[in-house]
Amino acid sequence: MLMMIEQTALIFKSLSEPVRLRILNLLYNSDEICVCDIVSILKTPQSVISRHLSYLKKSQLILSRREGNWQYYTLAPLPDKHILNILKGSLFLDTSYSSDLKALTEII
Repeated sequence: MLMMIEQTALIFKSLSEPVRLRILNLLYNSDEICVCDIVSILKTPQSVISRHLSYLKKSQLILSRREGNWQYYTLAPLPDKHILNILKGSLFLDTSYSSDLKALTEII
């Protein structure tokens, strides 16, 4: 388990990439999402999405489970969701995030 200060620094580093913020927005607005759907919505190569998902998982912001050939992701139960709530209240209101959510609702 990472020390608290290291974990906090890792979370902030995780939030420094626009693709990761878009992924978190999708996960914030769904119970669980398949990596294939993330690739489709963000129109980004699977290798790039996987790299960002791996970083988010390392920072303990998300969890994954495998079902057959597919990997599914969800937000990790965080003891303090203030960071995500701040993002939801400000950054996630941007129109690029809303177009991602529209695409998500079409898939689900």
